[in-house]
Amino acid sequence: MADVATAPATKPATRKRTARERQHSRTGWLFVAPFGVVFVVFLVTPLVYAFYLSLFSKGLATGTAFAGVNNYIRAFTDPSFLKGVWFVVRFSIVLIPVQMLVSLAAALVLDNLTNRFARFARLMIFLPYAVPAVIGALMWGFLYSPSFGPLEQLFGADAPFLLSPDNIFYGLMNVVTWQWAGYYMIIIYAALRGIDPTIYEAAKIDGANAWQVALRIKIPMVRSALVLILVFALIGTLQFFTEPQVLGPVANGTITPDFTPNIYAFNLAFKYAQFNYASAISFSLGAIVFVGVYIFLFVTRKRGSVL
Repeated sequence: MADVATAPATKPATRKRTARERQHSRTGWLFVAPFGVVFVVFLVTPLVYAFYLSLFSKGLATGTAFAGVNNYIRAFTDPSFLKGVWFVVRFSIVLIPVQMLVSLAAALVLDNLTNRFARFARLMIFLPYAVPAVIGALMWGFLYSPSFGPLEQLFGADAPFLLSPDNIFYGLMNVVTWQWAGYYMIIIYAALRGIDPTIYEAAKIDGANAWQVALRIKIPMVRSALVLILVFALIGTLQFFTEPQVLGPVANGTITPDFTPNIYAFNLAFKYAQFNYASAISFSLGAIVFVGVYIFLFVTRKRGSVL
């Protein structure tokens, strides 16, 4: 009887608690709403419209007609698109390990520094990431120029042109590594600072030297950060656009209109007004990026990654 008598008394409290939770929920949505509006207007809506365009074709004689997946079939049989995809894949295979090695080495060195120089060094290594990509590409275009750059003053007529057909791969790799290695270094460095220092002390007591601590303790314990920056680098490199687009006028024809898939889509849309096919190219590249990242994450999880 006591339980029955007290049961109704608990209902108002439950109702009040539920109402309070609803009010907190509405307040939370109110704070999120501005971002949600911007996200829908400037990301979701353009994507939906671009996908809609990719399903149609437009010609002077035929007008606008529904094409279905024909634009996508054309994209995956287009030699220009496939050539650009092959370039960014090769570029990723070489660039990403170089970026990771440079950023990992810098983070490991800075993690061992405890003097005032450490802060200055972190700032200097991170600084290229703070420079806009367009400004950085213009700067490297000046440095690479055989006419008025410093290489011409150092080597004279024999100065190497790092944007020539034989050297463009390595010239662009240098620009992208300079731009992004500092950002990746900060991610790894933050992960290193989160490791308990007593682990290092125990390793030193057991006789481990600095190399053994770095290779057997530090690197395995920042594996999740390494996987994270690898995913970032993979997504960014497959969508390579800014640096070759800016350096194109300096490269004397080396950077062609179909140099990368994004440049190809840009030129199709804004030089040849083929907006429908350019949209299909963009979504085809997005599908390649999604599949590539998904396969990588699936493989790393199978191998026991902590990501």
